[in-house]
Amino acid sequence: MTEEHQMDRKPWHGVLVATPLPWKAGEQDDTPDLDAYATHVAWLAANGCDGVTPNGSLGEYQNLTDAQREAVVRTAVQAAPDGFTVMPGVGAYGAKQARRHAEVAADAGCPAVMLLPPNSYRARDVDVIEHYRIVAEAGVPIVAYNNPYDTKVDLVPALLARLYGEGLIVAVKEFSGDVRRFYELRELVPDLDVLAGSDDVVLELALAGSPGWVAGYPNAFPAACAELFAAARAGDLERALPLYRTLHPLLRWDSKTEFVQAIKLSMDLNPAAIDGGRCQPPRGPLSDADAAAIREVTEKALAAGLR
Repeated sequence: MTEEHQMDRKPWHGVLVATPLPWKAGEQDDTPDLDAYATHVAWLAANGCDGVTPNGSLGEYQNLTDAQREAVVRTAVQAAPDGFTVMPGVGAYGAKQARRHAEVAADAGCPAVMLLPPNSYRARDVDVIEHYRIVAEAGVPIVAYNNPYDTKVDLVPALLARLYGEGLIVAVKEFSGDVRRFYELRELVPDLDVLAGSDDVVLELALAGSPGWVAGYPNAFPAACAELFAAARAGDLERALPLYRTLHPLLRWDSKTEFVQAIKLSMDLNPAAIDGGRCQPPRGPLSDADAAAIREVTEKALAAGLR
């Protein structure tokens, strides 16, 4: 990362990797392997990524106790080199619980957090706004996370404009997959940073001007994904398109139900990465057909020299 890029980059800019968790050995053990996780964070930093987002969906945060979530955040902060962002997910069933997670992140030195809307019921707009108000009391910048598939709450452009207008959010991770929203948001709230949230539309959003990518597949191919994003941001399609075409059969798994298992399998296959390993129940193993498909495209990317 150049000094000029580092000076201009806001903490939520660049390639921020939503990290999975490795688990201690033993099928019944639900203890995160924090040593392996620290190694992974350092490896991502060494391979061109700009930060990590622990305790998101990919990190199976729903399976963690509050103490485990805090330990994951502090491990990431300790493993991160200077200038490498740690932006934890602070989503929770209750706004006050999410605020406590944000307070922990702020205490650990995190420059921003990522927050889902209420995910325990189909919240009204007024409830969504109050949710963000409560968490904003922690005093740390908030990147909203729009994932209408998992939360059943869609942070549509008009609602994001209200949240930004109240000073409650600085950016949004946009996971709807609808690239048209980028342009609508640019018209409504030109100063709101719209981050690519779905791996399989990152080229389109980076070309449109997205300053960041909260990403899944850099866990297995950090250098290639960092190069893809940099080339797309620069408008260098001669460099970006071949990478995108090679990676896209993997990137689209980021939007599938089995995204955690898929990314972990690709990590297992990359000899330079830590083992992704198993997931916690109720996430079960991949079907034979899905595992074979992911294995085939991962090995093809590795054979093409992508890392």
